[in-house]
Amino acid sequence: MPDIKTEYGWDPSMETCLYDKIRQDMKHAMIKKDTAVRDTMRLIMGDFPSLTVSITLESGKKTTRVKKPEEIMDDDILNIIRKFVKSEKTVLEIKKETTSDYLELLNNYLPKMATSGEIEQWVRDNVDLSLFNSPMQAMGSVMKHFGKLADGNQVKEVLKNMGGTS
Repeated sequence: MPDIKTEYGWDPSMETCLYDKIRQDMKHAMIKKDTAVRDTMRLIMGDFPSLTVSITLESGKKTTRVKKPEEIMDDDILNIIRKFVKSEKTVLEIKKETTSDYLELLNNYLPKMATSGEIEQWVRDNVDLSLFNSPMQAMGSVMKHFGKLADGNQVKEVLKNMGGTS
């Protein structure tokens, strides 16, 4: 298997949008005969028709149409990838495995998740836990700040641990 960590992947600092990067990586994988990578890119691109825009017809009826390539935002594609990551994690759980090449490849296209240390530091810098009856009540503001870059269970764990120290 090729070194997918360096050869394939995307992050928001790149000058190319995720849509273009996935297409480039698929071409690259086809040339290098990396069938696993090629198939994963095809899987992601195959889900693009699920990205739709609401429209109102002349008759007043509301419907949807598939987004044009220039309308597809990075967040749309990241949500598709997150969906595949979630389903792969479920499959791995059933198989009692922790990771797979497929999961690693998908993760290369997602923004780096916040670490427990980063979450704890942000809470210390921005949240006065003494205002809450329990640190868990700060969960909403922490999740609002980190959004999809933090796992809810991870935030819960960090807040639980901070409860005894603050």
